[in-house]
Amino acid sequence: MGDQSSVSYRTTGSIFLHPVSDFVGIPLDQVNFLACQVFALVTAFWFRLYLSPQRMGPVVRHAIATLLGIAFLIFCFGWYSVHIFILVLTCYLIMIKADLHNIHRYSLVMAMGYLTICQVSRAIIFSYGILSTDFSGPLMILTQKITTLAFQVHDGMGCKADDLKAEQRRLAVHSRPSLLEYFSYHLNFLSVLVGPCSNYRDYVEFIEGRHIRNRLAGATSRQNGMGTPPELSPVGAVIHKLFICGICLLLFMTLTKAFPISYNAEVAFISQASFLTRLTYAFFSIQAARPKFYFAWTFADAINNAAGYGLKGVNEKGQVSWDLVSNLNIWKIETATSFKMFIDNWNIQTGVWLKCVCYDRAPRYRTPLTFVLSALWHGVYPGYYFTFLTAIPITLAARAVRKNIRHYFLSSRAVKFGYDVLTWLATQLAICYTVMPFLLLAVDPTMRYYRSMYFHFHIISVLALIALHIKSASARPQPYRVHHSNNNVQGK
Repeated sequence: MGDQSSVSYRTTGSIFLHPVSDFVGIPLDQVNFLACQVFALVTAFWFRLYLSPQRMGPVVRHAIATLLGIAFLIFCFGWYSVHIFILVLTCYLIMIKADLHNIHRYSLVMAMGYLTICQVSRAIIFSYGILSTDFSGPLMILTQKITTLAFQVHDGMGCKADDLKAEQRRLAVHSRPSLLEYFSYHLNFLSVLVGPCSNYRDYVEFIEGRHIRNRLAGATSRQNGMGTPPELSPVGAVIHKLFICGICLLLFMTLTKAFPISYNAEVAFISQASFLTRLTYAFFSIQAARPKFYFAWTFADAINNAAGYGLKGVNEKGQVSWDLVSNLNIWKIETATSFKMFIDNWNIQTGVWLKCVCYDRAPRYRTPLTFVLSALWHGVYPGYYFTFLTAIPITLAARAVRKNIRHYFLSSRAVKFGYDVLTWLATQLAICYTVMPFLLLAVDPTMRYYRSMYFHFHIISVLALIALHIKSASARPQPYRVHHSNNNVQGK
């Protein structure tokens, strides 16, 4: 059966596909993950066509989606999937027993606490991520769903509508879900392995057959301008996304392996290569690391679409968008001309979650608190904290620079184009600098890398914030002074 201690053999789940792992030279945990995702894609078409809401009721659809998700978890993670079931059951007890005014707090503490405990054990057991598809991934998605639903139940049942923002009112949940609904939302086969997180109301509408009708409400007057209904089949969107997955997989198998991230922190490379060479390699190695994420998230998106879930709406031209639960916009990522533009289009649903549970609700220090929560959610590796703490001053500096400088470069198309090229390059280099520790994970390689870069983005960001703060302070109008005389009061 082979050496069971080899890296390629290691998995906490099924070993049924070990011969396939040996044949293709891909670690068994990744083979199991890919097999489940391919099976999920095929099953999603079957789910849409043969278990449609017209054929089957919500109970059957909820039950089958849940059972398939549980089967995937056991196949991929074996007894480690128990952690996932424990968290779901515990948080359901909180959902039905907790006071409505505190349900969101208890759920957040429980989900984040349990996730952190599991991530600590992962770091110890798997030694800085030997397994790239372990049980902590589904736990991270589960944490998002648990807290999202808890906050939305709190909004719908524990708050007055006038105290909520428009988006919070729209997504508020006005009754506690049943056990089956709760399990289905969290453990359904469409998103149990890699997400994405979606809103509870959208998911229930999909299961009950109201998803497309509600999404198309109000759009009938814009249907192609001819009164003809838009094409609602997701097949075209699925094929398009699978084509993107194929390209990303090809790039992963070639470029990613040709530009290993760890080389950025190797002592020999740092000591022998010039600063410009190191900077160039960092740029290309980060670019080469992205296809892995592009593939996983786009494939997950295609699975949801194949089941008939993910319709966003119809635009003025009658074109249907199946991007409701998309996790990224590759074009906008690669052409981002600002730090914010990159962040807004990378791991989109996680950004939505952070906005829902933290940014929109924090009374102050919203940006730092959101980055800290994001770091905690990602795990306990030091590199995560280097990345998100570094992102705080860079984000604030990028925001300040854009606010104070951009309007000077809008006088003509040529000038704006030049500005966009410069900001694109600055953004991509800033992203490389910021996310490098996220991929290096440990303290020593991170510090070697930052020392080799002379901490230049840290320094530039702080100096930019200081300079723009001084400029902003000097540009403020002087306070209105009152000059007293013997005969009158004169303002100067």
